[in-house]
Amino acid sequence: MNPRRRRLIGWARDLLVVGLLFWGLQWWLARDLPSGEAPPLSGLDLQGRPLSLEDHRGRPVLVHFWATWCPICRFEEAGIDAIARDHAVLSVATGSGDAAALRAYMTERGLGFPVLVDEDGELARRWRVVGVPASFVVDAQGRIRWAGRGYASEWGLRLRLWLAD
Repeated sequence: MNPRRRRLIGWARDLLVVGLLFWGLQWWLARDLPSGEAPPLSGLDLQGRPLSLEDHRGRPVLVHFWATWCPICRFEEAGIDAIARDHAVLSVATGSGDAAALRAYMTERGLGFPVLVDEDGELARRWRVVGVPASFVVDAQGRIRWAGRGYASEWGLRLRLWLAD
């Protein structure tokens, strides 16, 4: 076998191993997250108005649990904000303070996506979220089509929303 062919086979093998490891890690991180029918999700937004997952019935929605103190969440927030301009997004700020503190954070960071206040973590517990960030794509019928914990790219989330449509 010539050296070039051997090198290509080696790269393909390495890529396959990395892909399987990545897929396995994603599965392991999401293993405890809910699936099937989405649990109820409702509360007050940053202006004190009621906000609910049911408000989005009939279209796919991204449910995103995050925290102001989470560095990965900060890295993702611009992508979540961009997605919210084109798709339904319901974010839950868990363990991040009251509505006033979250309003200040959102203003300081220039963010405009909808936020439910989850000061005590009760909403996160109902969704079995034990670490942030955690994201869910819920389809038009209210079923969870994808769940993941940890970093998720803007384009990966957009693709999952598109597939759920």
